[in-house]
Amino acid sequence: MAVFLGIKGHDEVLVTEANVAQALGSGSLPVFSTPALIISMEKAALESVQPYLDEGSSTVGVRLEADHLAATPIGMTVRTESELTGIDGRMLLFTIDSYAGDEHVGHCIHKRCIVDADRFMAKAEAKLGK
Repeated sequence: MAVFLGIKGHDEVLVTEANVAQALGSGSLPVFSTPALIISMEKAALESVQPYLDEGSSTVGVRLEADHLAATPIGMTVRTESELTGIDGRMLLFTIDSYAGDEHVGHCIHKRCIVDADRFMAKAEAKLGK
């Protein structure tokens, strides 16, 4: 594993009728939903470190403290930027910010854990009792 502090990630999402609060059930208005914002934040963090992990490894989200700071209407693009700001063994800490145009619309502190993908999935699937 060659994960190092300062790795940056990026995601962009066009706000559409499919990812607004009204459509996802997280609110009643046609503005970018908090669940969609969080997905963008996690995606930016995940994809930023994935190329640096050992083969067969991935990361899973274990903690997220997010602030959705402003509404974004259909037709705008939300740009998310992540930075790896802490490493403690297998735990990775990210600072993440999202913008619509020049407006700061989201901020997040996010923790992900490096896992062996096969072992992680075997443990999860064992819960099915098969």
